[in-house]
Amino acid sequence: MRTFLPLIVFIQIAGAYLLPYDPEEPIDYRQEMRFFVQEIAEYSRDQHSSFIIIPQNGHELVINNKGPALEYLNAISGLAQESLFYGYPDDNQSATSENTNYLLNLLNVGHEANLPIFVTDYCSTAYKIYSSFSQNQQQGFISFAAPQRELHVIPDIPDPLPNQNDDDIHKLSEVNNFLYLLNKKGYETKKAFIQAIQETNYDLIIIDAYYREKMFSPEDIEQLKIKKNGGKRLVVSYLSIGEAEDYRPYWHQEWTENPPEWLVAENPDWEGNYKVKYWQPQWKQIITGNVESYNQKILDAGFDGVYLDIIDAFNYFE
Repeated sequence: MRTFLPLIVFIQIAGAYLLPYDPEEPIDYRQEMRFFVQEIAEYSRDQHSSFIIIPQNGHELVINNKGPALEYLNAISGLAQESLFYGYPDDNQSATSENTNYLLNLLNVGHEANLPIFVTDYCSTAYKIYSSFSQNQQQGFISFAAPQRELHVIPDIPDPLPNQNDDDIHKLSEVNNFLYLLNKKGYETKKAFIQAIQETNYDLIIIDAYYREKMFSPEDIEQLKIKKNGGKRLVVSYLSIGEAEDYRPYWHQEWTENPPEWLVAENPDWEGNYKVKYWQPQWKQIITGNVESYNQKILDAGFDGVYLDIIDAFNYFE
């Protein structure tokens, strides 16, 4: 009787290999997400050795059945968490102690591995904003209090900005504060958006790579890398890897009626966002590993790193 080996799919594009995907094996959804993040890190650092990788949420990935997931922890630069103290289940509300303690146990695995921890709490009243900063500081975390979940506001408080400095920031471990500003609502032009950020002294800026339908240029990013006080800072691009977004350049209109095999279902909470089988090579090719990928465009624009979202997509499939 002839024996057939399982089909192992390798993708080679522009000299970079994606990790093997075996369609015959049961899928370990958490490990597949770890692989994906590690692939993004490896591809990026082949071109930019200090490229920053920050996964947001989904920090169950920091541990596996043997303890800390060391390969994953070594691939990332820090951890980001939403709604640690405020914003869960509702904005401007204290998170439940059960949820906070659960997340702290995971975040502390990263903290013990000397990874900086970045927390975005969603709160809008002055007392809760100051409380958020205080509680995060006690944990040794760097925090941002977002007054709106749309992330379109540069907050007025706290004032002055906590740990403001004129240092040149070259690596993530030097960051003392950060701004998370994804939505361009309220900024009628790209110039207005850039100027608003230039008037701040945050050490780290997290933005979307696009202003409306056009990507920021390397010249734009260089402008954003200078704080108002003259110090240098880091600028990182948001990148969703666990969902496809129908307003991105990679999207094909026919996918709505005739989706590719890796495109699953629309997120009922976020119109235009679709769950994906993130372990499949076709989706990975869109995100990373080749000169046409989203990851490559971010590298070419001069960003210092990526802020990876929908890391917790494994929950949908488990």
